[in-house]
Amino acid sequence: MTDKLNINVERALPEDAGTIAQFNQAMALETEDKPLDREMIFPGVQALLADDSMGFYLVARETTPADETIVGCLAITYEWSDWRNGLFWWIQSVYVPEEHRGKGVFSTMYEHVRTLAKKDPRNCGIRLYVEKDNSRAQRTYAKLGMIETEYRLMEEEF
Repeated sequence: MTDKLNINVERALPEDAGTIAQFNQAMALETEDKPLDREMIFPGVQALLADDSMGFYLVARETTPADETIVGCLAITYEWSDWRNGLFWWIQSVYVPEEHRGKGVFSTMYEHVRTLAKKDPRNCGIRLYVEKDNSRAQRTYAKLGMIETEYRLMEEEF
């Protein structure tokens, strides 16, 4: 691992929407070779920023004496589990630009998520999905204590 960055993790602000949308576009292109239309993704990001009932975004800001730069982001959405009478927090839309990877950005954001989630007794765990061929991300998640489940994700899009 290279030098760690001086990072503050905080809830994203409405003015962060443009960067988050850009990061989401970069992530989709990199992991799925899927271009996302800015006319769709930008209002989607704004919608989550405006409605806490759906979830929230976190951003990692590298702080230097002269500046603060967003070096990573992720979204949290919620899933109710009747089996556990609690909420799972789903980590989604994770992105750290290539030049900031390996410097503790995601692990710092993940520890922040864990701390926040554990503060509320209604929460029962953290989940995320990862592309099946993204072995680098899978190794990162495993190092942080996450385990692969027996479930497969299925969907129908409209």
